[in-house]
Parts: sequence; C-alpha cells; structure tokens
Amino acid sequence: MASGSPPSQPSPASGSAYVPGSVSAAFVTCPNEKVAKEIARAVVEKRLAACVNLIPQITSIYEWKGKIEEDSEVLMMIKTQSSLVPALTDFVRSVHPYEVAEVIALPVEQGNSPYLHWVRQVTESVSDSSTALP
Repeated sequence: MASGSPPSQPSPASGSAYVPGSVSAAFVTCPNEKVAKEIARAVVEKRLAACVNLIPQITSIYEWKGKIEEDSEVLMMIKTQSSLVPALTDFVRSVHPYEVAEVIALPVEQGNSPYLHWVRQVTESVSDSSTALP
C-alpha cells in the first residue's frame, strides 16, 4: 500500500464476520505493463476493485487458433466483491486489446478479516447501486 502503510482499517460492527466467498480474486493477463496499468487504474477508479496487483514478466504458453504460442505477459490480481465479477468482466472485455481476454475469478474463503472488510467497504457503493431498483 502507499508508503508501506496499510489501508485504514474499517471497524466492522461486532458480529459482522466475513462471509466466505463474498470477496473474489480475479485474474487478468495483459500484453504489457502499460495496458495492465490502464485497466488497473480504471477498475479501481470505477470501484469495480479495491486493489489490483500487477505481476510482471510471466510467461504464458497456450494453444491459439491451432498453434502453440508463448508470450510474455503481465498478470493482474484484482480483489473485488464476488457480486461485482460480472460487471468487472464486462468492463475488462470492453477495454482489453485481446480478442478473448482472460478473466477468471476465484472466491476467497478465508483471509485477514480487516482486509476483506476493507475490500467490501471500498467497493460497496458500486454493489449497492447495481442492486438498487431503477
């Protein structure tokens, strides 16, 4: 986090335990750091994610259109509410340069409770508006 200091810790009300699976870690591969940073900044600004880690210089080996390919990519690890994964996926697909963007998400079953509450808190306004009636 900024300057090595952790995010401000939310004070969850007594008894508001983390609900397993309510936060997800989504993974997206990008062709380079510039694209990854642009997408990362946009999803955080839109509150589709609380935090995005960029993991540079991964090697991906895959089959595409009948050929085995090998590419250097940047992996994005995106923390968000599980309920926001469809909106996150739609946004990434709309801005990603790949014909078929990799967007996969895994539910977080356990973790540091204050951090998981922070993820929910930071993305709460989007979650509330997506469930609100028109």
